[in-house]
Amino acid sequence: MLWVSLVNNLLSFFYCFVVKIITLQMIELRKIGAWVIYACFTLVMIGCSGSNASSDDEVEQETEQPDPVDNTPTADYPLSDQTNIGKWVLNTDLSDEFEGTALDETKWLIQGRNGEYKSNFRGRPPSQFSTDNVRLEDGKLKLETRWDPDYNFSPTTHPNTGETYENITTAAVITKKEFLYGYMEVKCKAADAEVTSSFWATGNNTEFDFFEMFGDHRQSNKAWRDRELWWSIHDWTSAGQGRTTYTEHHDLGYRVADDFHVYGFEWDANGLKIFIDGELFRYASKATINAYDDVANSNGGNGANENFVVTKPIALWFDQETFPWHGVPDSKADLELNSPADKKDDGIVDFEIEYLRVWQKS
Repeated sequence: MLWVSLVNNLLSFFYCFVVKIITLQMIELRKIGAWVIYACFTLVMIGCSGSNASSDDEVEQETEQPDPVDNTPTADYPLSDQTNIGKWVLNTDLSDEFEGTALDETKWLIQGRNGEYKSNFRGRPPSQFSTDNVRLEDGKLKLETRWDPDYNFSPTTHPNTGETYENITTAAVITKKEFLYGYMEVKCKAADAEVTSSFWATGNNTEFDFFEMFGDHRQSNKAWRDRELWWSIHDWTSAGQGRTTYTEHHDLGYRVADDFHVYGFEWDANGLKIFIDGELFRYASKATINAYDDVANSNGGNGANENFVVTKPIALWFDQETFPWHGVPDSKADLELNSPADKKDDGIVDFEIEYLRVWQKS
């Protein structure tokens, strides 16, 4: 009986031991499983949280990006007054974008067309205006200076000076309408040769030269004039006899024949403001102009009369001329010296005007 009791006790102990082991194992397995589940859940939450954060960052980043700003100047107003503080209104009778295939001759007189010469001006010898030297191309007005020795010059000499017209033809165009006071804006590039590229005006016995640019000076003492803005006022009354009443010469800091620039001129009863590429460059008041006196050197002044004679309507000109005191091309090669390699044989250099815009006060 003792032996049987011992065996039963051993079996009971063994059974309890095995059950304990199994129970412990199951507990550990549950713990491990729980940890595994917890780890997986944590990883999923981290992933979701990271994804949401990334999306939020992207949304936030997209929200922070400003809309693109269009800095293209509007053609509605002067480059120097894009918000139209001056209350400018475009004068469409005078303004031209030169977008057609031929110059609008309801707006413009091509000097010499049908024998009509405004101010009886046929060009400065030795050059003479030709109606053939005007074209529209690439949205620009192009006035041509040509080496043209076979041209039928008429007359062959200047009626007043006796100087000979020969070898070179140029061009001039003039607005058919006149106006009094306003803002003129021209985008252009001068011809790169020994000729002028000019924007000026005449009317009521006055002359207003806004610029007379000379694209290529060969004389060593005038090299800086490739960068020059020269403007003047002239009195063509019987008393004034065409004398210069006021003039200024300015170094622009760049060659006028190298690239296009925007030249603005605000003209009113109080004087003239000049703008270069939208920035105020020079202001000459009526008082400043009238105080100028260099009659002794034939370089400005009008005696007892006012210098500021541009107080009546004017018509606008673009033209090219030869200025013999600065030098004159003496051959086609000389005229074409600075032309691109593929254009050296056509005997033509261009004064290019992208637009003329004229505004007046509303």
